[in-house]
Amino acid sequence: MQEAQFIGLLWTIGILAEAMTGALAAGRKQMDLFGVVIIGCATAIGGGTLRDILLGNYPLIWVENWHYLLAIALASLLTVVIAPVMRYLSKLFLAIDALGLAVFSIVGAQKSLMLGFSPVVAVVMGLVTGVFGGVIRDILCNQVPLIFQKELYAVISLLTAGLYILLLQYQVEEWLNLLVCLATGFSLRMLALKYHWSMPTFDYQSGTDNPMH
Repeated sequence: MQEAQFIGLLWTIGILAEAMTGALAAGRKQMDLFGVVIIGCATAIGGGTLRDILLGNYPLIWVENWHYLLAIALASLLTVVIAPVMRYLSKLFLAIDALGLAVFSIVGAQKSLMLGFSPVVAVVMGLVTGVFGGVIRDILCNQVPLIFQKELYAVISLLTAGLYILLLQYQVEEWLNLLVCLATGFSLRMLALKYHWSMPTFDYQSGTDNPMH
């Protein structure tokens, strides 16, 4: 129970932080307040919503618990007010985002296993939960999603969800499993940011000998 409460607390912090990053993305596109709230909500709960739709798991969490939706909307609007100081909190938000990535990936895998799906599906749904809120945000902001542009983000989500499933198969204690996976996902993401780790890109141009960069 304590592990569930801990992961629930981190999940709540994560969705509020994601709402704020979504609101900032809307601000860069000079959207109105309605747009700010929509982008904030899509970023925060888009991945989990898509996961539950794919798995046929209803009601959706924000439908059953409307206060989550209200909190996300308020966090998005709060971002508008405190936007001038957000630049000073960039490192904090990067750290929270890295932790949120690990948490969302684990939660997605957990939810899938609880619903009786296979470990492979659980890993994929960990990925969907972890990164597709950002994908939806970028699409709504008319941008190529960040995770498709070298960013070492989706791979870390896959690794985190996969590690959680693997340790579960070996019957590692839940608290230790969570600790290891959270530390691994968080550390990999922060190292990727620090050292600019990225995936190779495919740049197809007619007459180019080597399209991989």
